[in-house]
Amino acid sequence: MQTRFVLINTSHAGNVGATARAMKTMGFDDLVLVAPRWANVLNREETIQRASGALDVLKNARIVATLDEALDGVTHLCATAMTPRDFGPPAVAPRQHFEQLVKVDSLAGQGVAFLFGSERFGMQNEDVYRCHVALSIPSNPEFGSLNLGAAVQVLAYEWRLALGGYAVQDAIVPSQLADAAQLAGMLAHWERALVGIGFLDPQAPKKLMPRLNQLFNRASLTREDIHILRGIAKMMNRSGLPPNALLPTGAATRD
Repeated sequence: MQTRFVLINTSHAGNVGATARAMKTMGFDDLVLVAPRWANVLNREETIQRASGALDVLKNARIVATLDEALDGVTHLCATAMTPRDFGPPAVAPRQHFEQLVKVDSLAGQGVAFLFGSERFGMQNEDVYRCHVALSIPSNPEFGSLNLGAAVQVLAYEWRLALGGYAVQDAIVPSQLADAAQLAGMLAHWERALVGIGFLDPQAPKKLMPRLNQLFNRASLTREDIHILRGIAKMMNRSGLPPNALLPTGAATRD
């Protein structure tokens, strides 16, 4: 489904930029402005600053004189109106409507438009009447006022979610697990260090090293972990502690 965001009589340039940013974060790029306050709104400094890098959306945006021009090629119209209108379309929560909308086979390949009115007055009655639904974002009944850019972001997110959404991206690049050779090398390093500080008696090692091997296997060590553990072993070797300094009286080894 083709998606279009339509801003009607927008008065604040910053909201146009915020809308472009909200759209781009959700993968949409079709923006149409109907008779905005500023004829050069797409190039104003505040618009560009609030777009925060979504300059391609601003570049592709169109400014038209009438709503009819903005809706050319669009099939399904969604008003955004907090106040119900007599004889107007039903008011529905975005998620509820979108879940049903994506299942309508006859709309496949067609266009859907989200209409937003001016910041001060919202949508005009005659514009709401043209729409199939009035989307109402569930909010605090005592304070349901949303900034225009914020409202666009909520609807863009809900619509993208209904269309399939995006996978969550890891903030940190996954580390690679250490291979068998790296683990064996680290254990050999630790064995030398443990002997060096007197914690391990090489003449009677018992089961200490196999147990450490199993412990590290359970830990699923990464290559970075191996570097840290080798660094610890290196410092143990440099500690200058006399043999058996860490052992309790009468003990010769740990198993």
